[in-house]
Amino acid sequence: MNTPPRPLLKSITDAPTGPRAAEPAAPRSAVGEPTGAARKGVRTAVGPDSRTGNGPYVVAWLRISAPYRATPGATSECLCGRHRTAVGERRVLALIADHEAHRDLCPLRTPQEGRTAA
Repeated sequence: MNTPPRPLLKSITDAPTGPRAAEPAAPRSAVGEPTGAARKGVRTAVGPDSRTGNGPYVVAWLRISAPYRATPGATSECLCGRHRTAVGERRVLALIADHEAHRDLCPLRTPQEGRTAA
């Protein structure tokens, strides 16, 4: 009883002899794609623009970082374009006072119409 020889597990393919052009990908089929999904009025998580005058909105930010046993730092930003930073306890306290004073001077918080020219 003779057993047939086992087939080789690796097949050796011929190496290309030169460069060849890439073949374009096959077009995708349209089967299974949802129809009219955008027309169904899907609710989104995006709400109305908060700066349209419908109520109060944030105009200025004051971020204070005071890690334990480290030098404190602070950043004051406003939508009017004001941006200030401070490092060190004295300067951070001065920036806090300056940020509070900016509330009365900011053109976004106080309308300029009807004011007399200085």
